[in-house]
Amino acid sequence: MSAQDVESDAETEADAETDGGGEMPKPHTVRLELVDEPGQLLAALQPIAENGGNLLSIFHERGNLTPRGHIPVEVDLECPPDRFEGIVDALRDAGVNVIRAGAEHFGEEVTLILVGDLVDSDLSDTLHRVEASADATVKDLSLSAPDGTQESSSARLRLAARSGKTEDALAVVREIAAEKDLHVVEPLTEESA
Repeated sequence: MSAQDVESDAETEADAETDGGGEMPKPHTVRLELVDEPGQLLAALQPIAENGGNLLSIFHERGNLTPRGHIPVEVDLECPPDRFEGIVDALRDAGVNVIRAGAEHFGEEVTLILVGDLVDSDLSDTLHRVEASADATVKDLSLSAPDGTQESSSARLRLAARSGKTEDALAVVREIAAEKDLHVVEPLTEESA
């Protein structure tokens, strides 16, 4: 091997270094919800790769659906700690629903009931707007319309909220309900008693 070959190999190795020599990569877990359409998993992995994440494993729960009809996916990756937030932001910017990312997760739950003309007021829009607040996600939904969709109906919502953000999530629900002329039955808490 000539000196020129050794020099060329050293340059190639230096070019292959991706973490900038910063902190050592650490493992992280990201829980996602994906629409059940071809290409969604690949599209969700792209922001991870583009932002310096290294995939460790992917658990694609194909047989299970969330209450919104999405497929839960758990991605284990490693990256330097200072890059993790950028990866999560890139996923959200790409329209991927991030349910949990590392230490960030929905640590509080609250169950409430919406009553009124839920079908005509577009229940899907209501749920989407609650989740768009980014402080909560809908974990479960039960709709009851015993007299058909022409009469008043009720929906039991179980919301998962970020720790300390339950009241903010409830405020969003109250605002949407007032706009759509719906009634909210909230749980009693020590603060409201």
